[in-house]
Amino acid sequence: MIAGIALTTMALHGMTASAQDSYPSRPIRLVVPFPPGGGTDTISRVVANKLTETLKWTIVVDNRPGAGGNIGVDMAAKSPADGYTIVMGQTSNLAVNPTLYAKLPYDPVKDLAPITTVADAPLVLVVASSSKFKTLADVVAAAKAKPGDVTFATPGNGTVAHLTGELFQRAAGIKLQHIPYKGSSQAITDLMGGTVDVFMASVPTAISHIKSGKMRALAVTSAKRSVSLPDVPSINDAGYKGFDANTWFGLAAPAGTPASVIARLNSEVTRVLQMPDVREKIRAEGGDILGGTPEAFGNLIRTDVVKWGKVVRDSGAKVD
Repeated sequence: MIAGIALTTMALHGMTASAQDSYPSRPIRLVVPFPPGGGTDTISRVVANKLTETLKWTIVVDNRPGAGGNIGVDMAAKSPADGYTIVMGQTSNLAVNPTLYAKLPYDPVKDLAPITTVADAPLVLVVASSSKFKTLADVVAAAKAKPGDVTFATPGNGTVAHLTGELFQRAAGIKLQHIPYKGSSQAITDLMGGTVDVFMASVPTAISHIKSGKMRALAVTSAKRSVSLPDVPSINDAGYKGFDANTWFGLAAPAGTPASVIARLNSEVTRVLQMPDVREKIRAEGGDILGGTPEAFGNLIRTDVVKWGKVVRDSGAKVD
């Protein structure tokens, strides 16, 4: 009897191993919890396209925007834990939203299995090329002259862009009128059209418009200048010493996804992140390649939930 159970168990383990060895046997859905055209979407497609090109995998990018990224992350977290749904999370929806939202439908630590960090990037404060604001000091002066008169666009309530903007207002002693969008695309359109004055965007979102001359970058939010935008001063350079904020992007799967599948995804994504053309594309979009183990990404999420939780509470930001 025991021998029979042992043989059955071994057979089942063999079937499981065989199934995992053949992974993936069907298309993988990569959920992007923001609209097309933003930084998260851009980086996701660079990685997905290279995996498709080099492995012949079929990866379907599925944009599911809304609620500061919560809708897409929640959908991915509640999907079958089989490796066929993964999500490109980022600082906002994995580290900020647990404190920002009174009722978050998922727990980024308990409900997701980290795969790997992909990249990080500073934010950049931009204006349209036709804007009267030529420098960060111009924005500060206008905001001090007429508090609340300068409009400040972000990709959404509670995003890292929003909170970084709140931190800057506190550092500069100014008040801007926050205009939250559902993603970056419409914010870019309205900035170009003069509907809003300034836009706090991720570098991957804004860099092509900066390089084409349609936008003027006033400052980046990292402590040092961005390698992608070496001529743009940092907020720290502009006299606000110690100012440093950026956003990271990372892949995760539903909790309970087999460890062998997580390991395979980590291995393949890490491999493509080391490819010169992928590194060049992500850096051209303003991102710095990260990579790393699932454990390291999990530690980053836990650490940043605490870090950004304090920022949210100190800023008073809240979304019901």
